Amino acid sequence: MTSGEPLLPEAANTAPLPEVANMAPLPDAANGALLAVRDLVHRFHTNGGVVQAVSGVSFDVYPGETLGIVGETGSGKSTLARAVLQAPRPTSGSVVFRGTDLTTLHGSRLLAARRHLQMVFQDPFGSLDPKWSVRNLVEEPLIAYRTGDRAARRQRVDEVLELVGLDPAVHGRRRPRELSGGQAQRVAIARAVALSPALLICDEPVSSLDVLIQAQVLNLFERLRAELGLSYLFIAHDLALVKQVSDRVAVMYLGKLCEVGPGDSVYRQPLHPYTRALLDSIPSTDPAATRAASTIKGELPSPIHPPTGCRFRTRCPRAAERCAAEEPQMRELAAGHSVACHFPLVETVTTARSDQKIGETPR
Repeated sequence: MTSGEPLLPEAANTAPLPEVANMAPLPDAANGALLAVRDLVHRFHTNGGVVQAVSGVSFDVYPGETLGIVGETGSGKSTLARAVLQAPRPTSGSVVFRGTDLTTLHGSRLLAARRHLQMVFQDPFGSLDPKWSVRNLVEEPLIAYRTGDRAARRQRVDEVLELVGLDPAVHGRRRPRELSGGQAQRVAIARAVALSPALLICDEPVSSLDVLIQAQVLNLFERLRAELGLSYLFIAHDLALVKQVSDRVAVMYLGKLCEVGPGDSVYRQPLHPYTRALLDSIPSTDPAATRAASTIKGELPSPIHPPTGCRFRTRCPRAAERCAAEEPQMRELAAGHSVACHFPLVETVTTARSDQKIGETPR
């Protein structure tokens, strides 16, 4: 072992961590969701006031599904991801994973639950210790959770490195600074899947990569989902990118969800003016293409003093007095397609599965 690498302790003399599977299921698990987030609130206290980073967010992630969370910088996406992992804990609300509310767990029981939820960060070089070799970086979670002996762990490291397209013999002894950005992110993904989690939370995992490497990493995520049965909570600010990987899309603005629906439906027929504006901001590769401009005016309001009523009203072209006086509630306008807006772009939505519209009798 070379200088600077950590000493890796054996796991033979340590007791296994407690499991949480024997806890009684909560009602939110009855719909079959792998992850059920309800009324999640996260506030930060600063000298300038209370930052309302996440305000009453609710959503589900089902087994084998990718839910994309999209919104501009400052909308609270990363804070939401960390609140799901209880790092740090949210101010209020529930995070029910496999029938267990993570907000009620502490110590070793929370640690045991986190084994099945792993995170892939935006900057792989920031999340990987520069002094450790690739092999030791991937082996670290196996040691932390006392998984197998040294030989079993080494075999598992080889397996996951090959799974993400890296040669253990070539890349195993390298350090992060000796890798390209795409290779470093593959190491981060290998590290995340080493414990065979059920859910990966991906926080802008390809935004720091060039376009060609982005495509390769996105294809890797899709292959891992098919081969390992993973679910993803995929966070990004690029709607075009999220569309490629998500079964459903949730649009977030200033700490709140404003639209949730199937990916194709959200892109084909957006209901919220903010979603429409985000879609209009995607550049087209066709020089002859025309797009109705839906420019968002002004700056994102301060999360310390968010607007009353609808938080998007100060930048919305459809805003009226009601938008300032009354906060819009999420309502379903099509099968699985909901919006929080008093004046949605479409009141009657054609579903993606048929020509049936809300309010009609199924044929």
